[in-house]
Amino acid sequence: MSGTGLSGVAVVTGGASGIGAACGAELAARGAQVVLLDRDKGVHEVAGEIGARSYILDVTDDAAMQGIAGQIENEAGPVEILVNSAGILQQPLPPERLSMQVWDDVIRVDQRGTYLASVVFAAAMKKRARGSIVNIASIVGSRSAPLHAYAPAKAAVISITECLAAEWGPSGIRVNAVSPGHTRTPALQAAIDAGERDVALFERNNALGRMVEPVEIARAVAFLASTDAAAITGANLPVDCGWLVTGSWHSYGGLRKKS
Repeated sequence: MSGTGLSGVAVVTGGASGIGAACGAELAARGAQVVLLDRDKGVHEVAGEIGARSYILDVTDDAAMQGIAGQIENEAGPVEILVNSAGILQQPLPPERLSMQVWDDVIRVDQRGTYLASVVFAAAMKKRARGSIVNIASIVGSRSAPLHAYAPAKAAVISITECLAAEWGPSGIRVNAVSPGHTRTPALQAAIDAGERDVALFERNNALGRMVEPVEIARAVAFLASTDAAAITGANLPVDCGWLVTGSWHSYGGLRKKS
């Protein structure tokens, strides 16, 4: 175990794979009592590996979200930490080729699901006057990208984070976001393996010259959830190997070579 210890119940949506699974493992390693939520039944296997509880949940289902929150409270105890990691990706298509069904699905899961889970779990946090929510946004939520559903949804997650941080700060709840760069999740690796994404482009277009690993996102999430970040709320922390700071360098020929 490394880093600051955690205690209490920590709920992670999208916990069956990728960043969500990494967050669950990291929070568990630091002492939190982890509960993983996902619509994929594989969440039970992931939970078993880290000694966590798990429940099947579609984050777009209002009634199910309310029910799960109450069930977790009764079976595991008060939720101190919520990590909103549930999300779906999209291919980088021109708008005229991006179906509205895909657009609606991305917005419903990535944006609406984050807001819904936050509102439902914060209700009990407010009564106890404490809690920490960490939303998984994205670097493309802060820049233009050919992801005409995903990027706006993640921009909304950043805005939701700021709005709820101001709304619930007086009630003792902190709300922050982590914006991952190109992270080697199973979903992105599958796209790479299928020839849909180019690793060389990811590596060439950030300052550190490599992709982000899921555990690096998880460590940032654990920090923001911990008391080490007790004075931090409404923040959006990029964990992107320097992707956000390199874009403007392309007008000057790109990054300098290692000296």
